[in-house]
Amino acid sequence: MTTPKSNKDAIGKGLRSLLSNIDQDLKNTAGTLKTNVVEQVTHSSRIPLADIQVNPKQPRRDFDETALSELATSIKTHDIIQPLTVTKLANGKYQLIAGERRFRASKIAGLKNVPVYIRQANDKELLELALLENLQREDLNAIEIGLSYKRMMEELDYTQEQVAERMGKERSTVTNYIRLLKLPPDIQLAVRNGSLSMGHARALVNIDTIDKQLYVYAEIKNKQLSVRQTEELVRKLYKGGNDAVKSSAKPDLPQAYKKIEDNLASHFSAKVKLVHSNNGSGSITVEYFSLQELNKILDLMNVVVS
Repeated sequence: MTTPKSNKDAIGKGLRSLLSNIDQDLKNTAGTLKTNVVEQVTHSSRIPLADIQVNPKQPRRDFDETALSELATSIKTHDIIQPLTVTKLANGKYQLIAGERRFRASKIAGLKNVPVYIRQANDKELLELALLENLQREDLNAIEIGLSYKRMMEELDYTQEQVAERMGKERSTVTNYIRLLKLPPDIQLAVRNGSLSMGHARALVNIDTIDKQLYVYAEIKNKQLSVRQTEELVRKLYKGGNDAVKSSAKPDLPQAYKKIEDNLASHFSAKVKLVHSNNGSGSITVEYFSLQELNKILDLMNVVVS
C-alpha cells in the first residue's frame, strides 16, 4: 500500500479524531488515529437555530421522515443531548458541519436555539468532515457510501488506497462500492430505497451490458430471487446465451434518447421510462411509490397543486 502524502494524512486522521471526541453518537470505525489536531474546538454554547445554514457539501440526501418526527418528539421533551457541530462564517452566521438529522428534527420540534460546538475549518476540511460524518451513519445505503467515496477521490484528490485507509476498510471494499455507481439509474434507485440489497447489486454490476442487467433485475423483482439465486442466474446467463435476455429486456432506445432517460431518472431520483417512435412522438413516464416521492417530483417540476 502506498503511503499518502503527509499533509493529507494529518488532516484526514486529525479530523476523524475530532469527530470521535465531539460527536460521540457516531461510530468510530477508522482504526488507529493520530493525535494531531488541525482545528480548535470551543466549549458547547447555544445559538439561534435560524443562524445555522446547512452545509452545501453535505453528501446525505435521504432522510426518513418518520424517524425525524420521532426524534423531534424526543427533542421536545429532552432537548438536544448531543450538540450540533458548526463553523462560523464571515457574515456572522454558522454553517453546519455535523448533525443535520438533529438540525432538521430541531426545526420540526420548534426549537429557537440549539447547543453547538463551534469550530474553525477550511472548505476542504468541511467537506471531509461532512463525508466522514455521513459515512459513520448506520442507515447508509450502498449507493450513498459509493458516492461519498467517489467524492473523496474527486474533490480531495485521494486515491482508492487513501480512502480505504481513512475509512479503515480494505481497498477492494472501496472499489466494490464505487463500482455500484456504474449501474443503471433504475437499479441504483432500488438500492437507495432498500428494495435491492448490496449483494444483489454486486451480482448485477458484474454483468457486461445494461440490457442484461435490467433483465436480471426484473427477474429478481418478479421471482423474489435471493443473492445466491441471482448469482446462479448470472452464471447460467453466460453459459446459456442471450436469447432470454433479448426477449425480456426493454426495447432499445437510440443512444441520445437513452441518455435523456438516464438524466431524467437521475434528476428526479425515480424510475423513468421514455418511449420514442419514428414519427417523433412519444411519452415520458415517471414512477413514484409514495406521496412523499410524488411531492418531491412535483417540487422539481415547479408544479403547485392548489
